[in-house]
Formats: sequence, C-alpha cells, structure tokens
Amino acid sequence: MVKELKIEPITRLEGHGDVKIILDDDGTVQDVKLMITSTRFFEKFAEGRQAEFLPRITPRICGICPIPHHLAPTKAIEDAWGIEIPPAAKKLRQLMINAKQYSSHALHFFALAAPDFLYGPLAPPEKRNVVSVIKALPEVGAMALKMMDFGQLLCGEIGGKSIHPVTAVPGGMTKVLSEEARDKFLAQIDEQVDFAKKTVDLGLKVVNDYMDVIKNVANVPTWYIGMTNEGVHDIYEGKFRVMSPEGDFEDFEPRDYLDAIAEHVAPHSYATHVFAKKGGYPDGLVTTNCLARLNCVDSMATPLAQAAFEDFRKLLGRPCHLQFTSHWARLIELVEALEMIATLLKDPEITSRDIKNPDVQAKEGRGVGMVEAPRGSLIYDLVTDGKGIVKKLNQMVATKNPHFAAFIAAE
Repeated sequence: MVKELKIEPITRLEGHGDVKIILDDDGTVQDVKLMITSTRFFEKFAEGRQAEFLPRITPRICGICPIPHHLAPTKAIEDAWGIEIPPAAKKLRQLMINAKQYSSHALHFFALAAPDFLYGPLAPPEKRNVVSVIKALPEVGAMALKMMDFGQLLCGEIGGKSIHPVTAVPGGMTKVLSEEARDKFLAQIDEQVDFAKKTVDLGLKVVNDYMDVIKNVANVPTWYIGMTNEGVHDIYEGKFRVMSPEGDFEDFEPRDYLDAIAEHVAPHSYATHVFAKKGGYPDGLVTTNCLARLNCVDSMATPLAQAAFEDFRKLLGRPCHLQFTSHWARLIELVEALEMIATLLKDPEITSRDIKNPDVQAKEGRGVGMVEAPRGSLIYDLVTDGKGIVKKLNQMVATKNPHFAAFIAAE
C-alpha cells in the first residue's frame, strides 16, 4: 500500500512550505513534492506602477535577501531604458551585495547547518539549534555573531537600511559612502579575515567528518545554472551559464535567459519548476545555489577563495553532484565575498560623490536584471510603456527552484 509522509511546515526555510514524500509498499521513495502553499502576487501588483517604485517594493519579498531583490529590478529598469551608471555607483552596489553574501552565508552555516553537523542529525530538535551551539561553543558563537553583524552593518551603511535597502535607483545610487564609514569597516577587515579562515577550517572538519554521508546521500545529477563574468565567479554581473549533468555548458546574455530556461507550472504547488530547455521537463530540472555556481565557474575572483576552490575541484571534480558539498561551496563564496569587500573598501573611488547619472528618462522597453542571491540566480524581466509604467513583470527566484524539493537538507 502506498504511504504518504508529510513534513508540515518545513523549518529552516526562507518562507512557508510543506514536503510530501510518497513511499512504495517496500518503503522505497516513489516521489517527493515540495509544496509552496502561499502566493505572493508581486509580479501582478507590480503592473500599473511606476518602474522606479519596484526597487523599494520588491525587497519585501525576502527579509534574508532584500539586497538582491533591490538590485535586480534596478538593473532591469536600467536595461530597459538604456541607462549607464557611474563606475563608483557600480562599486557601491558590488560592495553591498558582497556584504549581504558574507552575512547570509555566515548565518546559514552557523545557524542552520552547524547544529545538525555538530550534534548529529538524529539529536533531539531542542539540541539542534543555534542557541545550543552558542552555549556549547561560546567563542564560535561570538565569532559567528560578529561576522553577521559586520556584514549587516555594512549593508545598512550603503543601502540606508540593513533590511529592505533604499539607495539603489535607476541611474546609480543616492547615498555616498563617507571616508569615516569606509575607515571604520576597513579597521575590522583583519579580524574578519581571521574569522573567515577559522570558519573554513571548521567547515572542512565538518565535511571530512561526514564525507561518507556526503558521498552516498543526495548524489543526484542535475542541470546547473549560475552567472559568470568571462568564466570568473561574479554575483553582480556577467553572463548566464547553463551546465548539463555531463559538464557541457553554454553562456547566454541575461536578456536571452528564456532561450536557456523555462518554467513549468506544477499542479501541487504555487511555485513554478525551472528547467533547462535543452534537457526538457522534468529531465532538465536545474539546481541553482552555491554548488551550482561553483560547478559553472572556471575560477574564483580572489586569491584565498581561488586556493580553496582548487582544493574543492581537485577532490570533487566538475560537475560535482554531491549536493551536501554545497556547505563547502558556501564557505568558499564566503571567503571571496570578504576579499571583495576588502578590495572595494580600499578602492579610492568607493567614496566618490559621482554616483548618479542625472540623465534618466522613462522609455518603452523590456529589460532584464540578473544577480546572484545567496540561494542562487535571481532574474527580473520587466516591460514598461513610454511613461515608465510597468506593463508586465516576471521573476525567477532561486528559492522556488525545484532543487529545494530534492535537496532541502543540503540547503
């Protein structure tokens, strides 16, 4: 007799959802369904609004990733209206999104992943939580909090608010980074680098301790998507890369993403399933996360991250289908984010006052904005009329992609 198991609600997930597991008579898993049970309507109520309002509205989609949801629509508007932004504005945006990457990855590892690894997946739930980690390892807990605090405060300094930022606008940025603020964060870099190295050491111990599990659980080939800048890891700009389970890949301009991927409406969920067109549905279902990005890129952008990436690829190959290695991939990205922060803070142009293009005019057009959120590729595709009113908006959000159904534990 077929048996159904239901996990309701899913915990440690950004949002609300259930998982249904369907078992055969012998207990073999027949199917797994991720059911997103709530609708958000952001695509629909964007229609009829001035496009400039979107970067203030869409960050409310997610309290963990508001900065990617702030920058992607801003980039989409700029693409639609043919707007170029000053170099200093671009650097401020890169600084802000890397600060979010750093704080989010630290949060995920220490608050969501570490409790299971430190205490074991079969430990009671009251033990497997971040409070227990802080009590058992107060120095590690204090370090984790300082890392998250650093990233969030830097996000707030650039974005006007740590959550739901307001400073990115079509044409650039509205808030200058003062030299005093720049120096304050630069003074903390050495300590943060030390924290990042300790986190990587802790993460590698976790990976090595659980390597037998990692190699034998959730070893599932999928298609992978991620952004690269001429093959180099980049979370702010680049081309859209789609990789097959065999490792073949193809690059697309962001506005051509519909040549590469498509959405399937699943009857059991309000979230669509994203799949690679070359693979078809369901064989082409994609993974988009830290592991997907590291599969897609040829190299990392910074030296410490590159060294860690080379160890990762030497051991795991390309593409790596061991989904639990996403924890290792996340820490490599954490290191790169901090190195990028340091590089950008040391750039003399980061405190420039030339951060806004004044020649911004609404136009009829279509634009696509793409960034990498901590959970994966984030795409905004909008159409405006001649007055700059949004006629249509399509969002492809990483956390709705079907890799969450199969690999919820890895994320």
